Amino acid sequence: MTEAILLVGGKGTRLRPLTVHTPKPMVPAAGVPFLTHQLARARAAGVEHIVLATSYLAEVFEPYFGDGSALGLHLEYVTEEEPLGTGGAIRNVASRLHSAPDDPVLIFNGDILTGLDIEALVDTHRTAGADVSLHLTKVADPRAFGLVPTDETGRVTAFLEKPQTPEEIVTDQINAGAYVFNRSVIDTIPTGRPVSVERETFPGLLADGAHLQGMVDSTYWLDLGTPHAFVRGSADLVLGRAPSPAVPGRCGDRLVLDTADVAPDAKLTGGTAIGPRARVGAGARIDGSTVLEGAVVEPGARVHDSLIGVGARIGARTVLEGAVIGDGAVIGADNELLDGIRVWCGAQIPEASVRFSSDQ
Repeated sequence: MTEAILLVGGKGTRLRPLTVHTPKPMVPAAGVPFLTHQLARARAAGVEHIVLATSYLAEVFEPYFGDGSALGLHLEYVTEEEPLGTGGAIRNVASRLHSAPDDPVLIFNGDILTGLDIEALVDTHRTAGADVSLHLTKVADPRAFGLVPTDETGRVTAFLEKPQTPEEIVTDQINAGAYVFNRSVIDTIPTGRPVSVERETFPGLLADGAHLQGMVDSTYWLDLGTPHAFVRGSADLVLGRAPSPAVPGRCGDRLVLDTADVAPDAKLTGGTAIGPRARVGAGARIDGSTVLEGAVVEPGARVHDSLIGVGARIGARTVLEGAVIGDGAVIGADNELLDGIRVWCGAQIPEASVRFSSDQ
């Protein structure tokens, strides 16, 4: 298999304010845009041609990645004029594919961090003679997900909506967001209207007697749809818990990009990533957090499980716990921002004025 479709058109609403100026796949994780990790893993699995299905802030992708040659890839970009859903986005880029009707095409979502064995998924697809194969993962609590039960051979038997009662939890297997389609199946998706591959395409194929195969791969998997999950995913990349050939440095407790300035006595732990031209002052303590380009953490600040946006400033001795600080925001000294609070881009909080938490 040599080509893939990457779905990167979502607005990333749950990640705001991180996605006000930046599409979700381009928010840095472990020092580089998250999309870089996905592209690098696909290339390592033998993929050569990737079509990016873009929509929200579509103009950001191509200036950064160009034709993909720096990553050893051939990249193309197709922008939706109107939102088309996952299935519609796949169909919308089909004309850019070069595969023959029976060739497999990899499709993956732009917000999933995974250790999936991509080559094994393709091998499973070919061996089973499937029309579509799905990466499935097992979760401890599947109530928030659609369930995908399979028979003893791995063939998908149903697609079940989020279970409401214990009796409805017939499996702990869920759709993990990576697929292999036969090229001909993509051409059966309707054009010119929104289509959900999860709610329409897959159940429709199953009802028509198509062969949908599931492959359970329970390696690392995380949906980066919320700020808490995104911060965790970045830290796991830095720590080496989530595999990626694109991490710009050795895995360990911290990742500091070359142009960042970190005081000698500042303590960075838990997979913290410090972006380019960021500054961390004397005595600051940052754990499991991401500090983006040009941000400033002043002396004595305490930052835990938080994300600090581009050009933001955190005042001296201020405490952040599970906070998300938007691009360009300024948090004065001696504040406490706790429990998932989000501060909008460009906001200013005076010194010693806030001790606030939120359960957002």
